[in-house]
Amino acid sequence: MRSIAFEAIVQAVERLCIDCAYELPSDVVAAINRAIQRERNSRAKEILNQLLENARIALQDRIPLCQDTGLVVVFVEMGRDALVAPPEDRPNATLIDAIQEGVAAGYDKGLLRKSVVAEPVKDRKNTGTNTPAIVHLSFVSGDEIKITLMAKGGGCENKSAFRVFKPTQSREEIMDWVVDVVARAGADACPPFVVGVGLGGDFEVSCLLAKKALLRNIGQSNAEPFYAEMEQMLLAKVNALGIGPQGLGGDTTALSIQIETAPCHIASLPAAVNIECHSHRHKSIML
Repeated sequence: MRSIAFEAIVQAVERLCIDCAYELPSDVVAAINRAIQRERNSRAKEILNQLLENARIALQDRIPLCQDTGLVVVFVEMGRDALVAPPEDRPNATLIDAIQEGVAAGYDKGLLRKSVVAEPVKDRKNTGTNTPAIVHLSFVSGDEIKITLMAKGGGCENKSAFRVFKPTQSREEIMDWVVDVVARAGADACPPFVVGVGLGGDFEVSCLLAKKALLRNIGQSNAEPFYAEMEQMLLAKVNALGIGPQGLGGDTTALSIQIETAPCHIASLPAAVNIECHSHRHKSIML
């Protein structure tokens, strides 16, 4: 077994939170640059260049890319031969505790907006720490811990959707629904988008797949040719909508459509779409 210090996890998550807020990932920057080369609408091209300038200023001045610094979603892949060594004065502290402490510290030290309320309906009082983060934990082989963090803005998350199709429905019908979800998101979700699509599983798994799809680097297609082709077909259909950057028209409504799948019940075909804005903030670290 390999021991990983509790505080090392806290510090890693703190750094991920700050870096996510200040640094647009290289895959997103490259996708915007490719979009600029393809874009035929001069206003859309100008907006895309402004997005890159915004990213340059945020990186240079160490300020947030967007005022909505997001709800933190964390995916953890924990090696079966790794364990978390808690502090001596807190022997019962867990990996989840370390992640939550790291998020609170990152949002405090990074001067990032706290956007989490303690409960959803009664009084919606802000927790003041941007915690609790959403944490998804899976176990893998090895003795390392991989932590992938995404800062998910509310505007784009609000436009996500779920549906259960009949298993006899066609790929074309599913694609039409995905395109409709993106069309209804429109300018409200800050295009150009990265769109995660989850197909299969059940109610909750399809939604989780759609969120996980966003973690794949832009330009990395689904490994299955059938779904890789579907991604490209969807991207063409979405960009033909003409919504464009910031909803002001153009060829670039989405930078990428990314599909993840899972087995499902013979009577079901669950599908989910998770919309992500152009400020697609995601980073990973291996401990």
